[in-house]
Amino acid sequence: MTEVYDYIVAGAGSAGCTLASRLVAAGKRVLVVEAGPPDNTRFIDIPATFAKVIGTARSWIYQSEPEPSVGGRSLPIPQGRTLGGGSSINAMLYIRGQPQDYDGWRDLGCPGWGWDEVLPVYKRQERNERLAGEWHGNQGPLSVSDPRYRHPLSLAYVRAAQQAGYRYNDDFNGERQEGVGFYQTTTANGERQSAAKVFLRPLAADANLKIVTDALVTGVALENGAATGLSFATPDGQNHTASAKGEVILAAGALASPKLLMLSGLGPGAHLTEMGIPVIRDMPAVGQDLQDHVAAPLYALTRKPISLLGQDRGLKALRHGIEYLLFRRGLLASNVVESGGFFDTDGDGRPDVQFHVLPVMIENAEHGSVERHGMELNPCVLRPKSRGSVKLRSRDAGDPIRFATGFLSHTDDLALLLAGMKVARAILRQPALREVVAEELAPGNADDLGEAAIVDHIIRHAKTVYHPCGTCRMGTDDQAVVDPQLRVRGVPRLRIADASIMPRLTSGNTNAPAIMIGDRCADFILGIR
Repeated sequence: MTEVYDYIVAGAGSAGCTLASRLVAAGKRVLVVEAGPPDNTRFIDIPATFAKVIGTARSWIYQSEPEPSVGGRSLPIPQGRTLGGGSSINAMLYIRGQPQDYDGWRDLGCPGWGWDEVLPVYKRQERNERLAGEWHGNQGPLSVSDPRYRHPLSLAYVRAAQQAGYRYNDDFNGERQEGVGFYQTTTANGERQSAAKVFLRPLAADANLKIVTDALVTGVALENGAATGLSFATPDGQNHTASAKGEVILAAGALASPKLLMLSGLGPGAHLTEMGIPVIRDMPAVGQDLQDHVAAPLYALTRKPISLLGQDRGLKALRHGIEYLLFRRGLLASNVVESGGFFDTDGDGRPDVQFHVLPVMIENAEHGSVERHGMELNPCVLRPKSRGSVKLRSRDAGDPIRFATGFLSHTDDLALLLAGMKVARAILRQPALREVVAEELAPGNADDLGEAAIVDHIIRHAKTVYHPCGTCRMGTDDQAVVDPQLRVRGVPRLRIADASIMPRLTSGNTNAPAIMIGDRCADFILGIR
């Protein structure tokens, strides 16, 4: 027997949880289908332990095809695979981006998405423990707070950046993004505030909400070209179809939502035919325009064993654990990426590089760990010009996608990372960091290191900042996948609400924008303007 709901949401990530909670609060019967298991592990709740979730059943590790622009490497992109999605496994940074990002969306053919329209949505979501006024809200459901722990290496970086001439900024979501400082995070009382915890958990007893976990979505059910429901498989080998009286909303993320469209016969016609999938609607832009923040690490060795390396072992781990359990403070209350900043490298008045600073050296999933005490300064390109794409590997929903990040395929991105690396090297050589850092391990310790050596390091170590977007682009042109109300063009009763709809990547971490997108989608469905 097919179960019938008012709305079905595919994906319980940041946008999906937000959207579902709004619909349930409006009295709608909602089914949420999530590919991964529940978020019932303390490693999610404790801020500093999120890395222990990545690589488990609660994450996807998408692996790109070998890419010539990064030395022929295949690049991993971890994504959330549990209730809360990325908000359950990320570093919790709360960054909205720049007003120009959203005004740019509006000017690209997305009316209603300018800064003046999205700022009120951000403010109504936010419960900021310190900030209020024109730029912030403090009555919303999403807690945003200052870090409860600041590692000595993070403090040294912030001082060194000021010594290098960069202004201190205590609010990267305020009037001015540029500057250095400490990130606010989606935490409260020393615990992660994922979208699942904030938006779904309070509705656990509501009869209008049903959540199915460990369910592989196999496609959108279509009738006469319109969405009528969702098909999914559960671990017991059973195939299920749920029907929606209202709409189906894909919220599976920028790597999975285009996959679900293509599996359903909605995508580039030639590619679908190649995969043996009947073409319901030829949509060439599905899976195209993949964008992500590309970064490159500067590695520095510390003079003393003060980094996070080894802090999760033996007596040190016991001491940190007791401090956290008793007071919700100490090292385990750290989000690890405590500090950073935004830099205007070309002097046009708008930051184009962001830093994520880590008080530990952690190589990405491709290279393994660096077993030496140190720190990382990671500049990333805020508005990359490089583009990638997502395709199916087969018509089997269980097969991984084929995709390319396109990282550094546009020469401007490489030039910008080079500029960011020069800023990082200059900051590293200031007195505050010289006190604690013994040497620059990579790109190289020489003060006069040539550009060619830095560029070589960037190409060999370029990596994701886990912010894929753009593969189901919003717009009003013929190639846009969704319209400005997030309706899939030409497919009635089907919408998309996740980072895939972004026409351009926002200038900063994408969790807050994804939550905003989910909230706005609820407005559109409920007829709220």
